[in-house]
Amino acid sequence: MRSLGKDRAALTGSVSSQLATENNCKVKQRYHHPSETLNQLEVPEHIHSPSLEMLLRRLRAMEAQQDDKFASILDVVGKFGTFQRRLVALTFIPNILLAFFMFADIFMFTAQKPYCNTSWILAIDPNLSEAEQLNLTLPREPNGSFQTCLMYLPVAWDLDSIIQFGLNYTVSCQDGWIYPETKKRSLVNEFDLVCGKESNMEGVQTMFLAGLLIGSLIFGFVSDKLGRYPTILMSLLGLIIFGFGAAFVNTFHQYLFFRFVVSQALVCYAISSVCLATEWLVGQHRAHAIILEHCFFSMGVMFLTGLAYILPHWRLLFLVGGAPVFPLISYIWMLPESPRWLMLKGKLGAAKRVLCYAASVNEKTIPLSLLDKLQLPGKKVTKASVLDFYNNRHLRKVTLVMGCVWFTVGYSYFTMSLKLKDFGVNINLTQVVPGLMEVPARLCCIFLLELMGRKWSLILTLFQGSLMCLLILILPPGEMEGEQMGGSLVPHPRFRWAEHYLAIELKSMMVLMIVLGEFSLAASASVFFIYTAELLPTVLRATGLGLVSLAWAAGAISSLVVIQQKLTFLPIFLCCISAFLALFLCSLLPETQDQPLSDTLEHYSLQMRNVAEELFTKEVVVDDGTDEVTKNTILNSMIQKSDMDILSNVSLQDASLQGRGEETDPLNN
Repeated sequence: MRSLGKDRAALTGSVSSQLATENNCKVKQRYHHPSETLNQLEVPEHIHSPSLEMLLRRLRAMEAQQDDKFASILDVVGKFGTFQRRLVALTFIPNILLAFFMFADIFMFTAQKPYCNTSWILAIDPNLSEAEQLNLTLPREPNGSFQTCLMYLPVAWDLDSIIQFGLNYTVSCQDGWIYPETKKRSLVNEFDLVCGKESNMEGVQTMFLAGLLIGSLIFGFVSDKLGRYPTILMSLLGLIIFGFGAAFVNTFHQYLFFRFVVSQALVCYAISSVCLATEWLVGQHRAHAIILEHCFFSMGVMFLTGLAYILPHWRLLFLVGGAPVFPLISYIWMLPESPRWLMLKGKLGAAKRVLCYAASVNEKTIPLSLLDKLQLPGKKVTKASVLDFYNNRHLRKVTLVMGCVWFTVGYSYFTMSLKLKDFGVNINLTQVVPGLMEVPARLCCIFLLELMGRKWSLILTLFQGSLMCLLILILPPGEMEGEQMGGSLVPHPRFRWAEHYLAIELKSMMVLMIVLGEFSLAASASVFFIYTAELLPTVLRATGLGLVSLAWAAGAISSLVVIQQKLTFLPIFLCCISAFLALFLCSLLPETQDQPLSDTLEHYSLQMRNVAEELFTKEVVVDDGTDEVTKNTILNSMIQKSDMDILSNVSLQDASLQGRGEETDPLNN
């Protein structure tokens, strides 16, 4: 009781100190509920003290945690204990495999030099060398090379007659093709994707993106209905069957179907894993976990490139690269369900069990009085549907804005990737260099988010990436001007050296801008997932992420279509319009850093309304030199908050002392 009296005295002193300091400031603000006071305290524009901003941010985080009952429970469980670290580590291998299966098609269509199979002449003389066989049976191009899609019509002559009179009538290849100069086996020489069948390569990209579209639409909804845990297991099963199983296809159409299904599994896992991390972690740990996941995704691109460089056969690439998917079967016993989702679905017993298990792993104990607070509002199961994205004004706004942002990211990224291929850069370098750059780009987001918050970090990185994409489309490709002679471009003799030097310099500059653009867009993607997951309510978080992922696939498809058009202004126009709309609309969204997550639509609408009111609330007016006064006010508020926590802890200790010796099972509630 003596300690309690001291705590009360300290509380009274802190309140008096706060009131005394507030009397020295000129305050102009309207009345708010006490729980909203700290969230609405803004730093004046003319004060740029980093320590003051950090104090304010810390105080807002404490107030947000107080408002969010679930965050207070996770605080007792352990913000980032052994359980949370293990949960984040479980995402490493799947994210590596996500990158592997997503970009595997790049190495499936390596350039090949085919020739018609003319083995019929070996029946006449089996001792012919390969060079003699090609010389006798294949017509030549004007430049002297053998034609790839035509052959001489087979005749029933002897070898001497063929050599003496020659063959004159040409036909298309009748017995397939041979690839004498090829060292690696790819889909091109496996299924003869040459001579009019090259469009099948673009068909694979289109089919893959179509799978992303359908998967985004379906599995976001499934994740909100069935839960994060079964949806993640479903996606891992899809990677095993249709990812690893692609090594055993017998026809090209089977390969197309497998890629179509595996793309749905990829987007299913990406959405569900982000939701699971968002709902288990709090504060900065949530952002760090998602950024770390994306770093391993970038490492997966380098893993794919290394395997593709070493392995000589595309089937071996799928077998070796896809083998790590089998240990993921153990996730059946290791992966937890989201307790937030369980609570909203009325499964309070399961939610308490998984929270108690997490606390036991972290060697913590959750007070029974705190677990009893984990109840549904009105004891009713929260219901929501896709129609709420149309009916709820705030939800509709977030979805449209983030869809526009994700469309811009997808369009810009694919445009730069296609431009990089046009420069003739080695296929391995086009994957390794961006992969190496993306890891520090995503890690830089940690510091960027701390300094600028979610909204302005997304705006900054998106602006940089869109600017690089626009410059790449506007600048010339770096070709030399000259006279066209014999099918090749020959520069004027007087300016040959200068034009050659300028072309190389311009090409190098374009490649550098592409790498910098992909650097910025990689950071945008990480910030985007963090920001969008925090903006959406738990009851529709996966569905919302799926809907905005539709826009990414639409942007990628638009890039594939627009970049092939002869109208050069069309890609530039689309880049400018999408970037301008995305940047402008994104500035209208609220900041989510240090704010509690919304679980239900009612809480979500109330929180969005409060944020909108804060934008129009008059800020605190202070004179020059009042930096210290404001700091003292914040510090006193923090002391008051800590004193209130002491009182709360004392009451919890008293309750635990009264209930000592009683065996109570919280899971029966």
